[in-house]
Amino acid sequence: MANKLEELEGRRHFDFIVVGCGGVGSGALYWLSKKSGPNVLALEKFSVGHANGGSQDVSRIIRLTYHDPRYTKLSPHAYTAFEQVEKECGMQLLYKCGGLSLSETEETHELLERCAGALKKNGVDYEWWDHKQLMEHYPQFTVGPGFQAIYQKDSGFVDAALTMSMHIQLAQGNGAKVIDRCPVTRLARHSSGIIEVNTPLATFTCKKVIVTSGAWINDVISSVGCHVPIFVTQENVTYFGTPNIKEFTKERFPIFMYLTHQQDVYALPIHVIGGSKIGVDAGGNIVTADTRDFTPDPKRLKYVQDLLKRICPKFLGPEMLTKTCLYTMTPDRHFTIGTCKKTGFDDVVVCCGAGHAFKFSGILGKILSELAFDGKTEYDISGFSWDREAMTNPDFKPNYFMTGDQVVKSKI
Repeated sequence: MANKLEELEGRRHFDFIVVGCGGVGSGALYWLSKKSGPNVLALEKFSVGHANGGSQDVSRIIRLTYHDPRYTKLSPHAYTAFEQVEKECGMQLLYKCGGLSLSETEETHELLERCAGALKKNGVDYEWWDHKQLMEHYPQFTVGPGFQAIYQKDSGFVDAALTMSMHIQLAQGNGAKVIDRCPVTRLARHSSGIIEVNTPLATFTCKKVIVTSGAWINDVISSVGCHVPIFVTQENVTYFGTPNIKEFTKERFPIFMYLTHQQDVYALPIHVIGGSKIGVDAGGNIVTADTRDFTPDPKRLKYVQDLLKRICPKFLGPEMLTKTCLYTMTPDRHFTIGTCKKTGFDDVVVCCGAGHAFKFSGILGKILSELAFDGKTEYDISGFSWDREAMTNPDFKPNYFMTGDQVVKSKI
């Protein structure tokens, strides 16, 4: 899928260069190519579709159910962006199997109330179920009277690997180029005033560069005097070979989120790999992109097994696969979208997805392309400013979780 350097036929200047070709980067490449075609280049540190960062895997949740209105407002556009790609490539990327947010105690029901409030504010339909209604709709669950649930019919998942592939292939069809195994070592201002992008393979120049390099983001933008405060964690996800296959297909089982004040759990129905999927969201060991290992944490595996035994035992089966990925999170777990204008590089556009961006990868790609082309976007990204307190106050206490503003580390 990637082009070889010699295929550029000596060309070294492009209007736009995207650094990092994972979920958000491939989305940016796609949207840039729709306007600028052969004048777009993407540079990827590893091979295209690699498993070193945070964008790999076959399924990622997409949902309208957020506690925070800035995401509830943006979510419908995320669906639209994927649907446009589906129309162009003729393949299904998005599956609306429905979605549940679950809480078990009076203390955690307020997390559901926040989600419901955001949905209501943005005119999104949802249903609030007690434990009996939950089991009537989905008898796979075995829960007691304390359980409450929010159901939203449009939730589901995106085929992550296929989506990235389609973004890249469609962009290449528009003339864009992709060079993999080509890490960016430095950005600089060329003597002509344009941006210089240095790599071990060659030095390129461009009018604008978009940096979407995940855990390696500061390796790239530090050369222009900028820094995004991030912490990188190594997380687990597990696939179970449930023998109850028919009950956990995407036609019969939703995605679900189990919410607590200590950690959140997410789960998805069977897709491609053939097993049911579950993981703990955030709270893994803090690492760096270069010091992480690929060894899953057995405590986190045991936690999801114990939870499933209690609330959804048929989901379980032999452990098919447990693998790791990286979350690259800002201190408040919100996206950061902006430019390096404070150091004189307003032609360097930066996006950090904060460990939950894949569901927004298409629309974030569109937003970044608009910022690169026009210096502004039609979408409200004011809540993702580089100037907010979490990004500027070194004493800001990190928040790991998407479902509330508590400052708590996973207790697993």
